[in-house]
Amino acid sequence: MRRRSFLQAFGSATALLPLVGTGLLKPQAALAAESGRAAFEARTALDALRLLGAGAAEQNPALTIRAPEIAENGAAVPIEGISAIPGTTQLSVLVDKNPFPLVVQFNFGPEMLPRFQTRIKMAESSRLRLVAAAGGRFYTVFRDVKVTVGGCGE
Repeated sequence: MRRRSFLQAFGSATALLPLVGTGLLKPQAALAAESGRAAFEARTALDALRLLGAGAAEQNPALTIRAPEIAENGAAVPIEGISAIPGTTQLSVLVDKNPFPLVVQFNFGPEMLPRFQTRIKMAESSRLRLVAAAGGRFYTVFRDVKVTVGGCGE
């Protein structure tokens, strides 16, 4: 198995080397956007919503957040977010009782399906909020999750 992995890596490097050498492929650093940093550093869900501009988000049944009713391990809670609202450009997940409530944010292009699956940390049993930005307005949906084993607060 090691030989196969080595040959795959060597073959990939050999194929990409001419592109890098000619300047057609330029390696660059991937950096997080600085614009939403303040919302990720907010200590309360209301502050995070205000910093996102979603303080007056209205509930919408076209949003779906899937998460277990009871999470056995708060360190890895599987969630899925889906928006059927046309023109959705952003989906954010907030956990009300986490030390930093805004846990994840996804941006979508105009032709992308606004949907994601991930795992998040939860400090304790709490309410999850999925917030969608679409057409200059904000929409939300809630889901309560009970955590039985400690999450990020331990």
